[in-house]
Amino acid sequence: MLLLYFLAAVVFLNCVYYFIFSKFAFSSSTNADASDSAPVSLIVCAKNEAANLQKYIPLWLEQQYPTYELILINDASTDNTLEVMEQFAEQDSRIKIVNVENNEAFWASKKYALTLGIKRAANNQLVFTDADCRPASSLWLSHMAAHFSEEKEVILGYGGYEKQPGLLNQLIRFETVHTAMQYFGYAAVGMPYMGVGRNLAYTSRVYYENNGFISHIKLPSGDDDLLVNETATASNTSLCLEPEAFTYSIPKQTFKAWIRQKRRHISTASRYKSKHKLLLGVYFLSNLLFWLLAIAALVFSDWRIALVLIGFRFLMQYIVVGKSAKRLKEETLIPLLPFYELFLVCLQLSIFITKSTSKNSRWK
Repeated sequence: MLLLYFLAAVVFLNCVYYFIFSKFAFSSSTNADASDSAPVSLIVCAKNEAANLQKYIPLWLEQQYPTYELILINDASTDNTLEVMEQFAEQDSRIKIVNVENNEAFWASKKYALTLGIKRAANNQLVFTDADCRPASSLWLSHMAAHFSEEKEVILGYGGYEKQPGLLNQLIRFETVHTAMQYFGYAAVGMPYMGVGRNLAYTSRVYYENNGFISHIKLPSGDDDLLVNETATASNTSLCLEPEAFTYSIPKQTFKAWIRQKRRHISTASRYKSKHKLLLGVYFLSNLLFWLLAIAALVFSDWRIALVLIGFRFLMQYIVVGKSAKRLKEETLIPLLPFYELFLVCLQLSIFITKSTSKNSRWK
């Protein structure tokens, strides 16, 4: 019977988190007033991204926004990235190029390159995306910029991944939805803790008041989530959840590459604020314990009571996580939510056990 009590306690804890995430999943529309269209600097850092720039620069230039500049940062590329940038710059005066050469102190550091790009920006409102990101529509920039106001200076957007055949693609997209559900959910209850550089905006004032990336300049990751973790508050943060404002990237093509990416991302979590690390740690532990206790209770306890508790927990998962997936246009993931979650728990556990964080200082 004690086993069932433990299972019930963990299910209750799971439901507390689902309640937090429901603030995002079931929140009302976040449409912002775009009447005050202040000039914006759209900043993209690229390293050996010539092919992607050929595809996406036209999409960035087609954004329906009255006044903006496109700052393209060539981060010491060895392909013809710079040549592609220059070709487009000859045709459109809105493009500004920052050509970064390797610096002995900041060799292959994306944060160093971004710092030079931000310094080049002529406007206070900065919007960021990656060189391999496709905006969902020509209204992406307009929606993101519309959330800026005198009070709101950090804008969190959604950066998803393109749908492709195969299990790996489904797992990557689920992990992306699951992560977004968390950072949007916490931000919705006044505890913003991260954002993704694939779709992020903040003011130069926020950046400079935080001394940029100086506190974590030596880490290969964190130009997005750590900057948000240090600067975002309940009052200065807004969520941009319009589907037209999503961005989409090409996902990793092998499990090895994806796991390496996840190890690098997880390595920055140790630099989060203590309250955020506690919330994220307890959430992961509660999910892990649920699966362990659920199996144990079905085998060693009254399986009927255990089945009721497990069923209730899955019901809450389908309601909240399913609604989050639907809101982020990932409805096809909903039928297999428990399977994806189990895989993600096992993946995270293996990363924590091995502690195999990358030591490579290169950002790509």
